[in-house]
Amino acid sequence: MGQYYEEFQEGQIFHHEPGRTITEADNVQFCSMTMNTQPLHLDAEWAKGSPFGERVVNGLLTFSLAVGLSVPDLTEGTIIANLAYEDINHPKPVFHGDTIRAKSEILSKRLTSTPGRGLVKAQTIATNQDDETVCRFKRVFLVETKDPDAVKTKDA
Repeated sequence: MGQYYEEFQEGQIFHHEPGRTITEADNVQFCSMTMNTQPLHLDAEWAKGSPFGERVVNGLLTFSLAVGLSVPDLTEGTIIANLAYEDINHPKPVFHGDTIRAKSEILSKRLTSTPGRGLVKAQTIATNQDDETVCRFKRVFLVETKDPDAVKTKDA
């Protein structure tokens, strides 16, 4: 189960386990579902001539997987809405067979003026099996409070 607003602390780090190995089937299915026909993701012969020499996993799949890996620890059952994704970076490519792991750090939090709701900002870093960062982003999400009457005051 995810965390309620009161359970988050600035600087808190969550290690999201287990990781997930991305397969060729995952990449092809994701590209098909999103109608992304980029040959760098789908055409092995074409990708041989790319700077990577082989197909690269769709970056949006890597990003989506990193978000998904964080859900059980951060927001499962407590989220009201994802409000923003910021500063999404892919410093290294992901290839078929890479295993992705993720960790998140809570950057900030504040109550809202609506009772029972709080905003949390986290940075998530996804790494491959060699501990190389393959995706990094910030996410702002709205979560429930344990106290249904908790509300931001004018002083806060």
